[in-house]
Amino acid sequence: MAETRKLPLTGRRIVVTRTRDQLSELSAKLAAFGAEVIELPVIRISREVSKEALADVMLEFGAYDWLVFTSANGVHHFFGEFFRIFDDIRSLGLIRIACIGDATAKAVADLRLKVECRPPRATAEALATEMVATGSMDSAKILVITGNLNRDVIVTKLEEARAIVDCLQVYKTEAVDLSANPAAAEFRRLGADAVLFASSSSAQCFVGQGDALRVAEGGRKPVNGSIGPQTSETMRKVGLSVDFEAPTPGIDELVSELVRSLA
Repeated sequence: MAETRKLPLTGRRIVVTRTRDQLSELSAKLAAFGAEVIELPVIRISREVSKEALADVMLEFGAYDWLVFTSANGVHHFFGEFFRIFDDIRSLGLIRIACIGDATAKAVADLRLKVECRPPRATAEALATEMVATGSMDSAKILVITGNLNRDVIVTKLEEARAIVDCLQVYKTEAVDLSANPAAAEFRRLGADAVLFASSSSAQCFVGQGDALRVAEGGRKPVNGSIGPQTSETMRKVGLSVDFEAPTPGIDELVSELVRSLA
């Protein structure tokens, strides 16, 4: 018992807003620090790809110079389609890979593939700038893997650098209605010490829940934590305060910053 009392998040109620299949890692890390974890998955992510668009891309896949990923979800769903069509990773050819963030880079590395362009700051703007700085964009053919909510900033900046850019959507992000969710009812009644946001879409959908996630009078008013600059930017746009931000985007960094903030 003495050991439990020493844990830095003992007695703290922490809300995680990741998708259902992404909750376990973050929840486990928070529980290991003694937190009471409230799981409120405000979004769900599922495969969504046009057969026609996929066929068009795969028919000319060997002509692309760069393959760009902005999320681990894009990596998982793209390669799910890729391996359904091809049975050998060498079918990728000599294409170069660019991506944003630790989780995305890890998803690529898990396939024994090398990321050749990754900015130190995990934003779409930084990735586009880093790619342009390689000096290889003029007339380069680039395939950007997207979801339904991706911003077009990468496409715009690369096209301004005279690249030829195609996009392939392979997944969609949808809001989950939590109005009848028991954990949401408990959050409304009791509140929490902190709410953690690991993506822009989770911030948007959290606010979109309205009264379903509004803490009642007398409940504990939480501080808000962001996994990185892109999520922080969205949080501010939708009216959420950014009380702390991971110094570099990543689950471990977010948890560490939470501990430091609540200390």
